[in-house]
Amino acid sequence: MVAQRVEGTGSAGEHFHPPALHSHDHYHVSHHHGGVLTEWSHRTYWHTHEHNHNALQHSHDYSAEDEERDHAKEAHIHDHAAPADSPA
Repeated sequence: MVAQRVEGTGSAGEHFHPPALHSHDHYHVSHHHGGVLTEWSHRTYWHTHEHNHNALQHSHDYSAEDEERDHAKEAHIHDHAAPADSPA
């Protein structure tokens, strides 16, 4: 486990989330190039399966209630071969 710290504190203050294993829709975002003269665009996809979150110590400028409510709306990174045991 890597030691975590917060450099500066947001309005929600520094806090800790223990490791968690749960299921909900989660999103992935990819960058899609439209061609030689076009810009990049975002493509979003989602699916549901059990996955883990490692312990997290952090701070942010939105409320703890918003963090909890919006968790399932965030993009997640994990090992899809073993999402419940991912190191991400």
